[in-house]
Amino acid sequence: MEFPVIINKSEYGYDAHCPLLRGCHSQGDTLEEAQENIKNAIVTYLEMIEAELEGNIVYKVDVPFVDAFH
Repeated sequence: MEFPVIINKSEYGYDAHCPLLRGCHSQGDTLEEAQENIKNAIVTYLEMIEAELEGNIVYKVDVPFVDAFH
């Protein structure tokens, strides 16, 4: 599964976030480290969502697609 991520270089290294997953952020000293760390953060985020949904009824709704990343 692919997720868009935004990585910014700063004076302290690289910060990364996934705009589709609110609050999913990470960082790294190098671009490669930031990329690996945001991958791990996304996996952890999705595992937390899965655990949160356990035992609850999940409903699905159709939403029109908007390509915000074209």
